[in-house]
Amino acid sequence: MIRVVLVDDQAVVRAGFRVLLGDAEDLEIVGEAASGPEAVAVVRSTRPDVVCMDVRMPGGDGLTATRQIVAERVGVLPAVLVVTTFDLDEYVFGALEAGADGFILKDCDPAELADAIRRLARGDGMLDQSVTRRVIAEFARRRPAPAPDGQTELLTARETDIVRLLAQGMSNAEIAEALFVEPSTVKSHLGRAMTKLGTRDRLQTVVWAYRTGLAAPD
Repeated sequence: MIRVVLVDDQAVVRAGFRVLLGDAEDLEIVGEAASGPEAVAVVRSTRPDVVCMDVRMPGGDGLTATRQIVAERVGVLPAVLVVTTFDLDEYVFGALEAGADGFILKDCDPAELADAIRRLARGDGMLDQSVTRRVIAEFARRRPAPAPDGQTELLTARETDIVRLLAQGMSNAEIAEALFVEPSTVKSHLGRAMTKLGTRDRLQTVVWAYRTGLAAPD
């Protein structure tokens, strides 16, 4: 079972998500919170796999909560899925910088929400979702790339190609097809690239690619 915590200041929104996810046999709602501080406490007590996090809450924003949850987690879980109305404001970008693993719209299809949770629980990130790519592209536009730090030179030509295609939103299978290699080969190269760059997951690797200019927004 994938353990999920729902965070939103509106009880009706949390109830709606609970109903939407109720038919998924592999998902279990183990806690709810109405503010950032409450979310941190619930995550500590329930140890979920995925946290569905609102970013704007009067009792304490999701940005601070995301940063604290990411700082305290062991490995890649719990993953933080930011649930947004996609205003592209500083709260969303701040959540990305704080370590959020993906973004999804509040009015998404129920199946899409469940799939997003499963992907994050597997550590796959949300790179094939248009909302995440748009957030990253806008993030890169508003945050100019810093001066090169030498990390780009650490990547082999094949690793560079894979990171560029990853930044386009491709899955491992799609990258493998584009480069005429096996998906397992893509996974190995990507893993080595992430180790060299010090990025913890696919989403943060894409953020790195945009920030350094290795990838460019459409």
